[in-house]
Amino acid sequence: MDITRRQFIPLAATTAAALFGLAGCGNDASTGAGSAADAGSAEPSSDGELTLLEDGKLTFATSPDYPPFENLEDGEYVGLDMDLGRAIAEYLGLECVYTNIDFDGIIPAIVAGGQADAGLSGISITPEREDQIDFSDPYYVDNQAVAVMSTNTEITEDNAAEILNTPEVTIAVQSGSTGADFAAENFPNAEQLPFPLFTDAFAAVSAGQADAVCGNSAVVQQMLNGAYTDQHVVMTSATGEEYAIAVSKDNPELLDKINEAIAALTEDGTIDELIAANMG
Repeated sequence: MDITRRQFIPLAATTAAALFGLAGCGNDASTGAGSAADAGSAEPSSDGELTLLEDGKLTFATSPDYPPFENLEDGEYVGLDMDLGRAIAEYLGLECVYTNIDFDGIIPAIVAGGQADAGLSGISITPEREDQIDFSDPYYVDNQAVAVMSTNTEITEDNAAEILNTPEVTIAVQSGSTGADFAAENFPNAEQLPFPLFTDAFAAVSAGQADAVCGNSAVVQQMLNGAYTDQHVVMTSATGEEYAIAVSKDNPELLDKINEAIAALTEDGTIDELIAANMG
């Protein structure tokens, strides 16, 4: 795979607009605040009945440990995906609800049914996942990145591709993520250390349990700008992964409505505004 130093690429050109309030979205423990009344001028179509876990509610499964896409701050769901879910629900005239599921359990939960209507959690489209569920139209494009401790002088930008692929190196990843797939494909000789939460993968590097962490570029950079300033990126790869919403293959009507909402929110500039507000 061609290794480059390109940065993440939004699916649509971002704008400098500030984030406006969006409709509340929560689970039994917390509910967001605000209104999406200004999220766009488009009106949803009213034809057809949707099959939902709860009437009048659109329930998304998410793993809120993946800023700037999803995170919990003071009991409130924040991030690009969380704002997008609120905007989609508002467009469809539904209440938005989030339920917390470890990332590697989201797609199995959508397949099994009974826990959520859709998965919204920085989920990249892959052929393996498409065998199990349907994906909405994409709303964001990201790449892969690898970070190490800033004090690590053995793994550098110049030798990362070689050194990371040795038995002496341990790479922390999130279970079931494309970061885990990328590491397995590009560094097959390294030991992989999986964690249910991506934040735990970064903590493992800081604690000396792992030499490097691999994951989506936008999230890696957000982590380095926040709690893990003691780490830095030594490699990025332009994988061009498309983020989309996961929906059961048994619920094509919901998929159609979500795609309708994404198209409308793209057309009226809402998604550009959400990207600009969350990726700053």
